[in-house]
Amino acid sequence: MKRSDAEALYPQLGQYINGDLIVGGGEFFGVQDPSTLSELGRYVPASEENVDAALTSANSGFDVWSRISAHERGKILKRVADNVRAEKGRLAGLITLESGRPLSEAQIEIDHSAAMFDWAAEEGKRAYGRIIPAREQHCTQYVMREPLGPVAAFTPWNVPLTTPARKLSGTLGAGCSVILKASEETPGSAIALAMLAVKAGVPSEAVSVLIGNPEMVSTRLLGSDIIRGLTFTGSTRVGKILIRQAADHLIRPVMELGGHAPVLIFGDVDVEKIAQHAVTAKFKNSGQICVSPTRFLVQREIYEAFLEKFVVATKRITVGDGFDPDVTMGPLRNAGRIREIEGLLTDATNRGHRVFGGERIGGTPGNFINPAVIADADSGTLASNIEPFGPIAVLQPFDSLGDAVREANRLNIGLASYVMTNHLGIANYCTAEIHAGSVIVNNWRATLPETPFGGYRESGFGSEGGIEGLSAFQNIKLVYLGTNTQQGSV
Repeated sequence: MKRSDAEALYPQLGQYINGDLIVGGGEFFGVQDPSTLSELGRYVPASEENVDAALTSANSGFDVWSRISAHERGKILKRVADNVRAEKGRLAGLITLESGRPLSEAQIEIDHSAAMFDWAAEEGKRAYGRIIPAREQHCTQYVMREPLGPVAAFTPWNVPLTTPARKLSGTLGAGCSVILKASEETPGSAIALAMLAVKAGVPSEAVSVLIGNPEMVSTRLLGSDIIRGLTFTGSTRVGKILIRQAADHLIRPVMELGGHAPVLIFGDVDVEKIAQHAVTAKFKNSGQICVSPTRFLVQREIYEAFLEKFVVATKRITVGDGFDPDVTMGPLRNAGRIREIEGLLTDATNRGHRVFGGERIGGTPGNFINPAVIADADSGTLASNIEPFGPIAVLQPFDSLGDAVREANRLNIGLASYVMTNHLGIANYCTAEIHAGSVIVNNWRATLPETPFGGYRESGFGSEGGIEGLSAFQNIKLVYLGTNTQQGSV
């Protein structure tokens, strides 16, 4: 798809409530294209009345959607997946416009998003209970799973279709209604997905999308007695605020928070092959992914060889407009990200570390910066402690297995981690000793629709995806069927 075609298809923005797009009146805010800095569209932020309307809709939508059989819900969610695939060209253009990531990556994001609805469609039919042997004759004890209730879902800007798809598929698959608070920077993708869900047969009352002031929206949603579940993807700082808001109403939270993924690379690997694959994984979506490999801990005996191969592969990356088929890395989402990256690089330079790349790209209005490598980092390096959330790779040598694992666990976070080795004993030790929600050995995929996705410590709690992703939004009910002659203990 050409840029001009995608721009012509950019959707009208507004609050999507009960099947209607409410444009509203008042001060408009623009959504900016990170490649051109031009305005893609405008929206009026959600009002308190809009939030209240979404709550009312979600309440009635839950009554409708939760009573539809799991088999019928599964058929509808399958149609959502089909709709997403059928709109692949339009959605890919929309993702590239809003996030800047190359069109080829956007297409992969669409495939992954559709697969989430496929998984939820099937897994929703397997909300199995169990029979528990009773203590008395002619009595039955069984456990059943029921939908939790309306859910408030908050999504960031970095993967504008995948994260909304994860929220919608999991909550809808569990039988819940959902109010999605979309990022103000990438709202079009979320609205488009919600519309495709309603088109597939999800009751219009069961899905709403709000755009606007995060503080007002979150306070009003989580201050309501209607919302029973909260799912959030974003920073640890904001996550803590939302948890405190949810606590007053005992709203069940699922939190996927910050990461700073370590990669442990041992001396028995194919250095050139691992370096090439590491560069591809690191700079996907310009490094703006919470599971992005960032802290490369390399065994000293191969450190210089790995560094050389890694830098050479990094220099082959072509930065530019995501609609250009030759481009392999797009812009950063906003100018603030560039300032953060430059601050980390300045710190590394001042500390005497070797720094490769990281220059701003002139001659274009977009948020373009070359990928960067910081070599010889240590525990005091700023980029070793703060998640860059951008195109920086931090390399640091280690001498022993224990040293590598201690450095991997040094930060009070643990979302994704990676281990590269051909030694089974090393792999087993690392999977047991690394404190993270996922330990990926000899691969780079930290999340799939069928696998749980969550973190340890300040990277959050609870999981989305897999069987855990649906059970997070379900209640457990014990049913005891006795007879009127049985007078059991209370």
